[in-house]
Amino acid sequence: MKNNKETKQTKVSFIERVGSKIPDPVIIFICLYIFVMIITGLFGGTTFKTLGQDGSSVAYEIKNMFKTENVLWIFNNALLTNWLAYAGGILGTILIVMFGIGIAEESGLLAALIRKVGGNIPERLLPYLLVFLGIMSNIATDAGYIILIPLAGLLYLGLKKNPLIGMFAAFAGVSAGFSANLVPATVVDIIVGKNAQVFAESQGVPFVSYLGKPINPFMMHYIFMIASTVLLVLIGGFITNRFIRPKFEKISYTVPADFQIDEYGVTKEEKKALKWAGLGFLLSLAICVFIAMGPLATYVDETGSKVMPYLDNIILLITFVFFTSGLFYGVAIGKFKNSNDVVTSMSKQIGGMGYVIVLTFFSYNFLALLTYSNLGTYITYLGANLLEVLNLAKSPTLLIIGFIIITAIINLFVGGLTTKWMLLGPIFIPMLYQANSTMTPDVVAAAYRLADSSTNIITPLMSYAGVILIYMKKYKEDFTVGNLITAMFPYSITFLISWTLLLLAFIGFKIPLGF
Repeated sequence: MKNNKETKQTKVSFIERVGSKIPDPVIIFICLYIFVMIITGLFGGTTFKTLGQDGSSVAYEIKNMFKTENVLWIFNNALLTNWLAYAGGILGTILIVMFGIGIAEESGLLAALIRKVGGNIPERLLPYLLVFLGIMSNIATDAGYIILIPLAGLLYLGLKKNPLIGMFAAFAGVSAGFSANLVPATVVDIIVGKNAQVFAESQGVPFVSYLGKPINPFMMHYIFMIASTVLLVLIGGFITNRFIRPKFEKISYTVPADFQIDEYGVTKEEKKALKWAGLGFLLSLAICVFIAMGPLATYVDETGSKVMPYLDNIILLITFVFFTSGLFYGVAIGKFKNSNDVVTSMSKQIGGMGYVIVLTFFSYNFLALLTYSNLGTYITYLGANLLEVLNLAKSPTLLIIGFIIITAIINLFVGGLTTKWMLLGPIFIPMLYQANSTMTPDVVAAAYRLADSSTNIITPLMSYAGVILIYMKKYKEDFTVGNLITAMFPYSITFLISWTLLLLAFIGFKIPLGF
């Protein structure tokens, strides 16, 4: 028994030693950029074909990025397109959110709420709550990454506990549990479900469940996602309490100089100010609802597709709610005596975003290069071929496991749920169905969703990985991407295995995945 424990400790320390050797993300992306350039120079001109959405063959060619026209592309797009406009302007979104967070934090609202909430929830239950809120935050697409995770850190800081513990739990829920939810017809449901229907019907695959029943593309995973939410919350909370908390309770952390919670109780003045903050919250929420039902209301475009502008702008709306609530609290408590105090509070948060600006320049340019050169598509193509070579047709269980493993590995190198689904879906939906009729579109799509989500938290190539690292460096300056990967690894692997077993249990017991 003693030897086993010693072996386990040795393994853990080895993982940590390896993780600590991983350089800063900025250096990683610079090196990867150079590496991809070299690869495209060596394999430029290589052609390959994948299946398109309609089942037709789509030809791709790896571009030699040393050619004149491609070098011009690098320089012409580095600033505006590849950096500032990457993924719809993620950088701008992050900076805007910091305005709202800055007001809420500097006013003292967050600290007061933390004391009030923290005093009513047992510490052992907090990780479960944070994982749950992280999963549910995906209703608002990426809001959880840039709002919930830093708030989780503040919550633990208010409890005089290591803020990293809460941030790990929230990160696991937001990112590793990205596809789970209790709310039907989320953005992920729409993207995955509708395209699965297109991929299937265009290639002669019946769009029915593995039980042979007709399915709604937006609801075909609803039962499975409810069960997934419960499973991931229980596992995520357990991992946090059993493994993360005991370790990080012993690790020192930095308390920001401007964050002071001497008395854990809420004063009479703060209670009064919280009521004003509540009024500001309700007022701003009413305005957001009005806008969502008015100028940003859902409509059908000329192609017949449903467009939901309010979801596209959900982070801006949430920021407005934070801003207004913080403003009302700050005025009521006497923190904001004039407009200059408000502006100072906003700019203070932005002042600490220098590293994020540097990091995103290199990371977003690398990800854009990977896409433009078609090297990312080629990685996906190789993964698909590997699964086909393995010849797992006789067993649906092996097919599911094989597909999940391949997708999870690809996810470490190629980010973006939609992008990968557009590449993998048209290939695997007909291929796996032809191999085994149990592999219907709903099964393949469910396997894809859980695989895509589970490994998000252990790759530095994920769009928000660098931003998450910055949040954590606020409390521990020497915290590295290796430390982050090491901490999140238990969540990732456990989520992947347990989530896979849940899907297999659904199929084994013939439980419908949805409607």
